[in-house]
Amino acid sequence: MALQEQALPLGGVAPDRTGKYRTDHLLVAEMIAAGSKVLDVGCGDGELLQLLESRGIDGRGIELSREGVNRCVAKGLAVVQGDADTDLVNYPDDAFDYVILSQTLQATRQPKPVLENLLRIGRRAIVSFPNFGFWKMRLQLLVGGHMPRTENLPATWYDTPNIHFCTIKDFVQLCDEINVKMERAVALDLYGRPVPLNLPWWVWNMFGEQGVFLLSRGGKGK
Repeated sequence: MALQEQALPLGGVAPDRTGKYRTDHLLVAEMIAAGSKVLDVGCGDGELLQLLESRGIDGRGIELSREGVNRCVAKGLAVVQGDADTDLVNYPDDAFDYVILSQTLQATRQPKPVLENLLRIGRRAIVSFPNFGFWKMRLQLLVGGHMPRTENLPATWYDTPNIHFCTIKDFVQLCDEINVKMERAVALDLYGRPVPLNLPWWVWNMFGEQGVFLLSRGGKGK
């Protein structure tokens, strides 16, 4: 199914009066209703969890690095150390309203089982990732002849934790393959602005620096 057919209208990214939050985090927070129970997988230093808590959302986190866990705990956040590839299987079905995987999918060893677990544990999942089909990536590889580096992917090829890069088109195909319903899909451009919905999907794949997707179970035959 074409991406444009699956995308629902963007309700608007809530403005951040303090300017301290990333645009993709604001977009994720805007997708979640107040009072929801949320698990943030790969929560890093807890920036998104702090934003969610400020909006009346009950957030918990899993983080692989001990340094990240320590930073979260120091902020008073409920975060445990864990690996998305191995530890999500220990969570029961429907334990959360939403499970978030923010800028972490490309660092997992098994993206497909991880995505399936997100939608087993949570009634909905929100996934964001850097789009490897972004024009700047293509240009660096085509003209420069080297692995791309951007603000969102600053590490060199030999020092990056990312092992499964994908494009927006690749991710949509994976969602189709495992029968995932795409409730909302937003591509953010180089400046963090949503790419207009009325443009063809290949424009999203070319000009979206990152994708943010709200997913639920059972996209086909329902």
